[in-house]
Amino acid sequence: MNGEVLVFLILASLAVIGGLLMLNLKKVVHMLLSLVLTFLSIAGLFIMLSAEFVAVVQVLIYSGAVTIMMIFGIMLTRHQDEQRVQKNRVRTWVVLIGILVFFYTMYEAITRFVSVEQASELHIENTKQIGMALYAKYVIPFELTSVLLLVALIGAIVLAKREEEEEVKQE
Repeated sequence: MNGEVLVFLILASLAVIGGLLMLNLKKVVHMLLSLVLTFLSIAGLFIMLSAEFVAVVQVLIYSGAVTIMMIFGIMLTRHQDEQRVQKNRVRTWVVLIGILVFFYTMYEAITRFVSVEQASELHIENTKQIGMALYAKYVIPFELTSVLLLVALIGAIVLAKREEEEEVKQE
């Protein structure tokens, strides 16, 4: 076993452990921290694939921005911290069967995968290649996406302001 395989196994294990913790923890802040662990380990996997740009975007957008937005959402909303304990054996068995079917399907897909010749120049200056494609070939969709995000932000502010005004009128 070489170092690359060992690092992959560690990062993959951290990603899976973070996902499992996120699903099984009770406190929302702890769930967010385990989600950050998952995001960071996936960024490490991207670095192993020579996709540094995607890894940096993963850290900046998911581990940074999305997590901070979730924390603000948790802090700014009212919620009851109630414990609900429901044990449903049928649901547990359905989930277990679904997981087994998924892993069997993935195993079959991986073992039957036909390897094609890998592009040898794909990882050379990949950030430069992404920038050239983004700002030369896909500049119109890029700009339309920024306008769409701006409209969504303005809409969210308008909706939040309207709810605040309705709460003031009700009091």
